[in-house]
Amino acid sequence: MPKFYARRRLSVLAGLTALTAALSLFGSPSASAALPTPVSAATARTYLASLTVATENRTGYDRDLFPHWITQSGTCNTRETVLKRDGSNVVTDSACAATSGSWYSPYDGATWSAASDVDIDHLVPLAEAWDSGASAWTTSRRQSFANDLTRPQLLAVTDDVNQAKGDQDPATWMPSRTAYHCTYVRAWVQVKYYYGLSVDSAEKSALQNYLASC
Repeated sequence: MPKFYARRRLSVLAGLTALTAALSLFGSPSASAALPTPVSAATARTYLASLTVATENRTGYDRDLFPHWITQSGTCNTRETVLKRDGSNVVTDSACAATSGSWYSPYDGATWSAASDVDIDHLVPLAEAWDSGASAWTTSRRQSFANDLTRPQLLAVTDDVNQAKGDQDPATWMPSRTAYHCTYVRAWVQVKYYYGLSVDSAEKSALQNYLASC
């Protein structure tokens, strides 16, 4: 084979290899792509230092005190909006219900092809918010918190994982994927800071330890 064609063939092969690698990276699930990007670890540490430390109080809590899911656009409510945002190739019907698609859960690394296998997690749980200050909020503010698409507060995850998490804070529960821990605690602190919520001492200690490794 003439040298010109040999060089050209090598150049084409190199280009194809680079393209394949790029497509592979593009197609890989990104653990934080769907969630609004949390503040940096340094900012989270600053925010955490300013949060009030207080004992939690569950008195009077009822999930219905946080109205959700509300209509966001057209026929789409908050759950349906997050399903479309966080999924891949999501198809919806006229009522905005997801009829097909796939969802990658950054908490456990699982991928699901049925929306019924996915929950929308309140990263800072509603009960946790109540315990740390939301009991004093208006219903309107609690509704905003429960449907917040701007802060890193809502995320599509495996339903069983979300149910296992329940209302626990980072002192007693963290995602099984350690690669997501930094994103999770940065988001947690940002949401608590934005809404002026307190932390208990065990929660603050856990957050400090995780953030030290970010």
